[in-house]
Amino acid sequence: MPGSILYRPRMARRVDLDMTLRNAMTRLKPVLGMGVLGLVVLGVSRLGLALWQRAAVDEVQGWVPVLVQGLRVDIASLCLLFVPLAALLLLLPAAVYDARWVRRIATGWLALAMTLLVWLELATPGFMREYGLRPDRVFVEYLVYPREVLSMLAEGRPLECIGVLLLTAAAALASLRLARRGWPAQPMPAGGAVLRVGLAVLVLGIGALGVRSTLGHRPMNPAMLAFSTNPTVNALPLNSFYSLAFAMRGWLQHEDTAGSLYGELPADTVLASVRAGTGLPASAFTDPALPTLAARAPVWRGKPKNLVIVLEESLGAQFIGSLGGRPLSPEYDRLSEQGWAFERLYATGTRSVRGIEAVVAGFAPTPAQAVVKRARSQQGFFTLADVLRRRGYDTTFYYGGESHFDNMRGFFLGNGFCRVVEQRDYRAPAFVGSWGVSDEDLFARANDEFARLHADGKPFFGFVFTSSNHDPFEFPTGRITPFEQPLQTRNNAAKYADHALGGFFDQAMASDYWNDTVFLVVADHDSRVFGRDLVPVDNFHIPGLILGAGIAPRRDDRIASQIDLGPTLLSLIGIADATPMTGRDLADPTMRLPGRALMQYDRNFAWLQGDDVVVLQPDKVPSQYRYVPGKGRLQPAALSPLLAREAHAQALWGSLAYERGWYGLPRVNAPENPPASRSAHTAVAANR
Repeated sequence: MPGSILYRPRMARRVDLDMTLRNAMTRLKPVLGMGVLGLVVLGVSRLGLALWQRAAVDEVQGWVPVLVQGLRVDIASLCLLFVPLAALLLLLPAAVYDARWVRRIATGWLALAMTLLVWLELATPGFMREYGLRPDRVFVEYLVYPREVLSMLAEGRPLECIGVLLLTAAAALASLRLARRGWPAQPMPAGGAVLRVGLAVLVLGIGALGVRSTLGHRPMNPAMLAFSTNPTVNALPLNSFYSLAFAMRGWLQHEDTAGSLYGELPADTVLASVRAGTGLPASAFTDPALPTLAARAPVWRGKPKNLVIVLEESLGAQFIGSLGGRPLSPEYDRLSEQGWAFERLYATGTRSVRGIEAVVAGFAPTPAQAVVKRARSQQGFFTLADVLRRRGYDTTFYYGGESHFDNMRGFFLGNGFCRVVEQRDYRAPAFVGSWGVSDEDLFARANDEFARLHADGKPFFGFVFTSSNHDPFEFPTGRITPFEQPLQTRNNAAKYADHALGGFFDQAMASDYWNDTVFLVVADHDSRVFGRDLVPVDNFHIPGLILGAGIAPRRDDRIASQIDLGPTLLSLIGIADATPMTGRDLADPTMRLPGRALMQYDRNFAWLQGDDVVVLQPDKVPSQYRYVPGKGRLQPAALSPLLAREAHAQALWGSLAYERGWYGLPRVNAPENPPASRSAHTAVAANR
């Protein structure tokens, strides 16, 4: 009965529970309000990006997955940001909850989280214009180098930067004001300790489910949300906080391995495929500790020659007239008629460090960072400099900027390079921009060094890395007839880079060291690599040219990869020493294997052989396409199991070799050279 003694305690308990829930909702009001605002901000940003990429979204009928899956990602992101704070607020006793320091911390948390979301969304269009993806690990890697990056942004995109900063500051102030306004004016008791703990556990459970966003075996991830062959469209359902957080999680906890993304194969299977791909007989591999270590008979049988590699920043085939690109390369085109020009050479990746690991180390790409920046490859990792230094060569890295960028200095000095020439080592350069001295200053210094070393009878390996063809595209005026206006554009910078290259070879061909040197000119990667395919193969097409007094002019239409250049160069300069490189000696007249190239695009791997392309994606079955150069699209094709297995094995090799320490040379005592710790501005200047 309503008036009974038993009824009243039950009613009192119900009243207490109702009051607890009301008070709990009051406590959570600022968190819930900021969460709703976050959904609006992320949704509006996604809609704006989708409208910007409307043609691509329409092509794949992607509006529903972009917007619906996007809401799912936004809920997961906001749960990650706000649920821990909600649980903490529920656990606090009333006296503590009402403390001023609690209010400051909580409102600061809310404002900071919202500001972070807004800032990343504002930064997304600029990043997407460059890479075709939302901010990822590359975004953070650039933030490690504030001087270069801030200078680049200030010079190349000042209005965009100012706009992002102003809007982010406005978002920070507005978020802080809203968080403070939503904070309860009176202390909010949330019931007894048991009730508070129960509610907090419930909130954490709901939040964990929201972050996981699935009851399946694996939590939600970008691969699960991918629905088209266009990487840019696949990035739209994400928000930039989620994209960045996912990339950083893999980077900080454990770097992605090819096996974890594409599935494992037995190590013996991988080794057999990689060894066969070199074109060498099985008997050439004799060291179990270094299972790809093998010697190749060089085509040059005389006294070993010097070697110079010119790595051109971002100079993809789209800038080279003789490769079907824009008419920006008269010097390269002229030189290509005097040397061995590759017409179908492909980069392994989209970053400079990826080009360095392929060209200088001959190392295959992986889904993780390039080995230039990884911990286990800072010493004892194979490079061309390592094998040549053991032969008594001077091994020097020539750069116009600061060599600590992307950890180049540390990697080079730990792996065979005896000296580094960088920005501080140039006396009165003619031009200095955001990324250092101009290409002309760089080439002038390198030419002086080569002439001096040759006069001293010292064989040399010079690795010259240009930088003028880099955003914000600063270079000396009056050197070129501009291709377009304004002056500081990507096309004009590419034309200047070509001008500087031509000037260097005019000097080199007139020098005493020309007859004793083999030169390679190659791009590290293309500029602005993105497209409508899982791997935009056209944007991996790069120029490659080998020059020297004994190099016969030829145009090579074989498909080749950057990892083939190292073995080919050692063959041309007459070095027969065993190396672990898995590329091919393209100078070997007995090489009969069909051309192939391997490409890593974010977390996707492509294997190009003939006009067939097999693409591996995380947690998905391989897919195959037909590729016609210059057409810009991959056409779906029936999957060849044999080709897919070959691609799978090749994709696993880099991660396997790195993890097991298989990529080095046998330990021997290297010849005396200037200590690696000596900086170039002391060691080199002393020899001038």
